[in-house]
Amino acid sequence: MRSSTVTKTPLVNKLKPGSAIYNEVVAAGEPWIHEIKAGQVFRIVAIGGTQAVDTLFYSAWDTSERYSAQDTILAQRNIYLKNGSKLMSNLGRPMLSIISDSFGRHDTLTGACAAESNQVRYALEKRHMHNCRNNFLAAIASWRTSIDKRDLSANINFFLHAPVTPEGELSFAEGVSEPGKFVEMRAEMDVIALISNCPQLNNSCNAFNPTAIRVMIWDV
Repeated sequence: MRSSTVTKTPLVNKLKPGSAIYNEVVAAGEPWIHEIKAGQVFRIVAIGGTQAVDTLFYSAWDTSERYSAQDTILAQRNIYLKNGSKLMSNLGRPMLSIISDSFGRHDTLTGACAAESNQVRYALEKRHMHNCRNNFLAAIASWRTSIDKRDLSANINFFLHAPVTPEGELSFAEGVSEPGKFVEMRAEMDVIALISNCPQLNNSCNAFNPTAIRVMIWDV
């Protein structure tokens, strides 16, 4: 049976690392995948700051339902994610809600680095460098799920500083998140979270120095 949405008021300010049911460090440049149940709270912490965290979400009941950048932007009429934002699925349903956020300007537009984009943007010899798309593929290959490469759509980049100019141009800028900045979400349905802790070394999204993140989950 498909899980229902959740409207419980979260105990955000009372959540302590010691009470988390899941608490792990994701090394610099590495992938991560995990299921988050409806009603649980999920926190991502940028341990060293200036680190982009490429993230996708899928319904755990039907992975053809997934995070949609277009529906999310349309629903909140804003290209950035912040406290109070709802992450919408391609079926127009809320998947997660941001309930606490110490950064306040998460990117929805720039997507994930890939072998092909490294080659086009930087140089032919950069094609085989570690990249987010390959991280996503490695993570889903290790997980018993129907997600495959066709399901890798436009992702969220938590903590990424990618300003849009008045002329509508998009650029990568030096990271501005400080060590310990975090974003916390309540799952509104059972979801699979897929992360690439971005390994990019060719632009300033990670200050040319990828660092570790911490991921935590609470029952509330």
